[in-house]
Amino acid sequence: MEFSHDDNNNLPLTKFESMLKTNHVLFFDSEEFENIIHHYLNEGKIALAKKAIKLGLQQHPTSVNLKLFKVEIYVFEDKLIQADELLNELYILEPHNEEIYIQKANIFSKKDDHLQAIDVLKKALELTDDAVDVYSLIGMEYLFLDEYEEAKVYFMKCLEEDFEDYSALYNVVYCFDFLNQTEECIEYLNLFLDKNPYCEVAWHQLGKQYFELKKYKKALASYDFAIISDDTFVGAYIERGKVLEKLNRFEDAIESYSITLKLDDPTPYALLRIGTCYEKLNNPDLAIQFYEKTLHQDPSLDKGWIAITRFYIKKRNYQRALYFINKAINIDTEHVIYWKLYSQINQRLNFYEEAERGYKRTLELGNYELNTWLSRGDLLIKLGEPQAAIYNFEQAVDFYPENAEIEYRLAGLYFTLNESDKGTFHLKNGLKYNEDYTFILDELFPEIINKVQVKDLLKANQ
Repeated sequence: MEFSHDDNNNLPLTKFESMLKTNHVLFFDSEEFENIIHHYLNEGKIALAKKAIKLGLQQHPTSVNLKLFKVEIYVFEDKLIQADELLNELYILEPHNEEIYIQKANIFSKKDDHLQAIDVLKKALELTDDAVDVYSLIGMEYLFLDEYEEAKVYFMKCLEEDFEDYSALYNVVYCFDFLNQTEECIEYLNLFLDKNPYCEVAWHQLGKQYFELKKYKKALASYDFAIISDDTFVGAYIERGKVLEKLNRFEDAIESYSITLKLDDPTPYALLRIGTCYEKLNNPDLAIQFYEKTLHQDPSLDKGWIAITRFYIKKRNYQRALYFINKAINIDTEHVIYWKLYSQINQRLNFYEEAERGYKRTLELGNYELNTWLSRGDLLIKLGEPQAAIYNFEQAVDFYPENAEIEYRLAGLYFTLNESDKGTFHLKNGLKYNEDYTFILDELFPEIINKVQVKDLLKANQ
C-alpha cells in the first residue's frame, strides 16, 4: 500500500510521524514499516526512510524485507561494500528472493558492470511473479551498454505484459529512433495500436514518426486519434499544430495551439507558434501580441526574442528590432544568434562600430561562419582600420583556406597599404581559387583598381 495525504488509510504514516515528534515509541507490524519506508523513498525523503528502517529493524530484527530497504539505502548512498555484505547474508536466508538479485544487479550497475547486472537480473526473472519491472531493468542495463536492439526487445516484453507501461513504450520508440529505424517503428506502433486502439501515447508517438518522414497527412490523422483517445492531451494538440503549419493551414494550427491554453497553463511554445501563424497570415497586430505574451510567460526563451526581433527587421523597423535584441542580450550575453542579429541591425542603421563589436563578440563565442569573418572585416575596412581587418582575415584563412573571397580582400588591403608583394601574393591566390570574385576589388578598394600592378595581374588572367 502507498500512502498519500489524501488517503483515508494513511493512519500508520500519521502515527509514525506523530511518534517522531513525541519520541514515544509505538509498535508497527513489519508490513506497516515497509509501506511507510516505501512512501518516504517515493517522496525522496531519505532521512525519514532511514529512521523508519532503523526503528523497523529494532522491532523486527529478522525481517528480510526491511533489511532489503537498508540495502537500497546503502546503494543510493554509494556504500556498495556494506550493501554487498548485507545482501550476502540475506541470500543465505532467502536464496529464492528475487529482490536480493535485483539489489545485487543495482550494485553491479553502480559499478558500471552492466553485463553482470544483466546476468543477475535474468536469474531474478526465473524467480519473480512480476516480470515487468525486471524486464524494464534489463532494458535499462542494455541502454547503458548502448545495445539498443537488445534494450528494445526487453522494453517490448514489458509492453507484452502491461500495455499501459508508457515508460516502456517511450523507451521502445527511443531505441527505434536511435537506430534510425523510423519505418520499423511505424510498423511496430501500428501493430501495438491494433491491440490497444485507444492508447493516446502510441498514437502521439506514431504521429511523430510520420512527421519525421514528412508524411504530414498521416501524422495529422495520428494526432487526431490521440485526441479522440484523450481530449485533454496537450502534447497531441501541440504536435497537431506543428503538422497543420507544415500544411499551411495556419488558422487551424492556431485553433489547435489555442486549445492547449485552455487545458493547462499557457506554454511559451504554444504562444510563440500562434504568433508565428498570425505573422504568416499577415496579421501583424496579433502576431506581436502573442510574441509579447510569449516573452512575458518566459523572458528567457531565446526563440521568442529572435522571433520578435526578426519580425521588426522584416518590417524594416530597425529601431524597434534593436530595442528587443538589446533586451535579449541583457538576459543572455553569450547567445550567438543575438549578437549576429545585433550586428545586422546596427549595420542597417549605419552604426558601424556597434555592428563590428557585435561580429567580434560572435567570433569570440565560437561562431566561425565565413559570413561573420567577411562582415566584420568589411566593417573594419569601412571604419578605416586596415591592420585590424588584415588580422581578422588572416584568422579567417585558418578556418577557410583557399577561399577567394578572403584572398581578394587581403590583396586589396595590402595594395592599399602599398605592400605590393603581399598584395600580389593574395591576388594571385584569389584568381587561382575563383576569378569570378574580382568584383570585390571594385566594390571595396576602388582606389587600387587602376594600379598598374593590379591591372597587369588581372589582364594576365584573362
